[in-house]
Parts: sequence; C-alpha cells; structure tokens
Amino acid sequence: MYNKIKLSLLFLLAAFCASSCHTADANKTANSIKKEECRLLVLAPHTISSQVKLPGVLQPFEFVQIFPKLNGFVKDVFVDRGSVVKKGALLIRMEAPELEQKVSASKLKYAQAHAMYLTSKDRYMRLLETSKTPGTISPYDLSAAASKMAGDSATSQGEYANYKAEEDMYAYLKVVAPFDGVITERNVHPGTLVGPGSDASKPMLVLQQQSKLRLVINVPEQFSAQIKDGQVVHFKVNALQGQDFSGTISRSSGNLSSNFRSETIEVDVSNAKNIFKPGMYAEAVLPVNGSANAFVVPKSAVVATTEKKYVILANNGISKWVDITEGNQENDSTEVFGALHDGDKIVQDASYQIKDGAKL
Repeated sequence: MYNKIKLSLLFLLAAFCASSCHTADANKTANSIKKEECRLLVLAPHTISSQVKLPGVLQPFEFVQIFPKLNGFVKDVFVDRGSVVKKGALLIRMEAPELEQKVSASKLKYAQAHAMYLTSKDRYMRLLETSKTPGTISPYDLSAAASKMAGDSATSQGEYANYKAEEDMYAYLKVVAPFDGVITERNVHPGTLVGPGSDASKPMLVLQQQSKLRLVINVPEQFSAQIKDGQVVHFKVNALQGQDFSGTISRSSGNLSSNFRSETIEVDVSNAKNIFKPGMYAEAVLPVNGSANAFVVPKSAVVATTEKKYVILANNGISKWVDITEGNQENDSTEVFGALHDGDKIVQDASYQIKDGAKL
C-alpha cells in the first residue's frame, strides 16, 4: 500500500514538472513573437520614382459634325463614308431658290441706291464749282446738296451691307471641308430637305482628322501633380498586340474632374501611315517622380481596414494609430502621407491586433 502511494506521488510530480516546462517554453515563444512584431522603423523623407499604367483612348485630332446653316434641298453630295478630303474641298451643294431671289433683289437695291448717290454727288460737285462765282449759288442750296449727297451715301452703304450679308448666306449652300480629314459618317442624299430645325440630332456629315490623333488619358488625383508636359509616354494598343509606341505629353486640362477626381492629359500621336484608328483603346505607361513630402515604408507597416489605412506610431512606448494615404508603390515599399515627421518611429510589422494606446 505504501509503495502504491509513493508511485502516485512520483507520477504527479513528473506531470507537474512537464507542465511547468511547457508553460515556460510557450511564454518564451510568445515573448519572442511580441518582440518581432514590435520592431521599429525610423522615418526619413524619401521618394519612389516609378511608373504607373493607365488606360487611354485614341481620338481624332480634329473632329466636326457638319450641320446645315440654311433651309434647303441637297442638290449634290460629292463625298461618302471613307472619302479623304482636303481643306476647302466641296462636300455638299444645296439649293434654295428663295435665297437666290433675295440675293438678286438686294443686289438691285444696292445698285439703285448707289446710282442715287452718284447723282447726288455729281449735283453737289457742280454746285460747289458754280458757287465759286459770287452770287450764283446760295449757301443754303449748297448745304442742302451736301446733306443730300451724305444721306444717299449712307443709304448706298447700307444696301451694300445687306447685299453682302445675303451673298454670304447664299455661300452656305456650298458646304466645304474645314480641314483635311476623312468622312466617317454620311446621313443625307440628293433631294433631302435639310435645315437647322429639321433633325438637329443627326449631322449631314462627320469629318475627322486621322493623320494625327490625340491619346487621351485620365490621370488619378494622386499622380496628377507628378505629370508634366513634355514627358515621354510609352503605350500599347490593344488591337495591335506586340507593338510598342511612344509620344510626349502635349497638353493637360489643369483641373480635376469632379466625377472621377482625375486630370485629363493628351499625347499627340502621328498617324501618317494610318496604323491607328480613332476609338482604339491603349494602355499607357507614365513616369511618376514621387513627392518630396513622402515617407517610404514597407507595406507591412501599413494596416488597411474597410474604413481607413494607418500606421502605428511608437510615442514614448505607447502605440498611436496615425491615418495615412498611400502614394507611389514599388515592390514591397510604398509612399505614405499623414501626420508624420522626420525621426518618428513606427512599427515595422504592424497589425490590427496592436490596439491604439497599447504598450509597446
């Protein structure tokens, strides 16, 4: 009996020792993990120069929808979809008989008014010459003749202005190309009645300049300050796989879209060989130089939740969550912006398990 009790006590003592050793090992492991999780990083200003890929679309350098200026019938259409035209080329000839009559009537009125002015001028000049002989012409008659000549001159000039206005309107019956380009749409045929109020939603013709295109790219707000005119942009076109192209930034809008918080930039693209087509989608690679006010930290130092992104600042051994926004990224590093200062210490391997205000 005594031996059984002794064996039981030895068994319990062995079990207690084993449990104590296991607990000590566990505590040692926990302490080493805690120490690793709280490695600190000293902040120093730094930037990341990298590239950003953005979608773009090729658009005509110049684009116009041609609508009729006057009411009339289409007499002749000299182009069709796909026609290549030069600036000033005749595209459509319209006819409007009532406008032709107005031009003729205004021309006759001007001729009549001009003839009356010439008569008044001749009479005044004769009276002026005769008045050089004392007592032949009264001053009143000479003044009246001068007034009549001035009035007829004003009437003549007014009729001439009306005539030229009607003539200019008549010129709109001939529709000409405002620039070199390609007709991409045609919606009228001879005999069609057209006018400003007939079907304003559909143009007679659509003309695009395709020898030179614009690559339009919307740059997100976070990169807009890093993009400058004159920078080289490399791009690929989805429809032309395996080919690389490049151009320079020619212009930028200088403002951010209220809907997408982005700035629109344009890259001029030469298309003399007609490789590209307006409407093609492209993927552009833009160089970004980073911000001088940024701090570069490992991505492991940034904690991202559904509500915000933050880093954990070590403030005299106490953790403090600091909200940040990210900038350029490269490999496992990222630029961060927030209430941070040169020399601050942050947790390098941050985790949401480290609560705000916890001891580090």
